[in-house]
Amino acid sequence: MDYMQVLRLLTINDEHVSEEAVRRAASPKLPPRTLALVRIAALVAVGGAVPSYGAEVDAAISAGASTDEIVEVLLDIVSVVGLPCVVAAAPNLALALGYDIEDALEEPSAR
Repeated sequence: MDYMQVLRLLTINDEHVSEEAVRRAASPKLPPRTLALVRIAALVAVGGAVPSYGAEVDAAISAGASTDEIVEVLLDIVSVVGLPCVVAAAPNLALALGYDIEDALEEPSAR
């Protein structure tokens, strides 16, 4: 299927495209590193659950993404999802990276 056909079928909520999306989840076409970073961005956009951040951060790191690149995702999507979404997601992403930002903010030197 070309991209135009996929978009048409998604627009009408075609059941075959939905089935294909479910099947594709098992073997996506994007490279693993890219897919993990995209999924982190999606979590930020939808206000994803904390455990989901952990899973996607682990996937991104396993696929070769650096912690700096993962955090860069937040800065790169501000203009799309808005600053409030990014601010809300920052502590979740920090926790997924093993950084307890709440403790850090309580330290006098962090202010």
